[in-house]
Amino acid sequence: MNAHVDFSHLPPRPSNQVPRHDATRLTDGGALAHIDHNGQTYSLRITRSGKLILTK
Repeated sequence: MNAHVDFSHLPPRPSNQVPRHDATRLTDGGALAHIDHNGQTYSLRITRSGKLILTK
């Protein structure tokens, strides 16, 4: 089930520009960040080998 998300409050961006985020900044220099999406919380983890894992 896909919930409709209203992004009309955000400024427009060119259609060819995709947001880019540094994982280390998302985790504030650590190895874990929580990301909320559609009422659920996901965990973004940076492993010791530098790989990213996103789990529900």
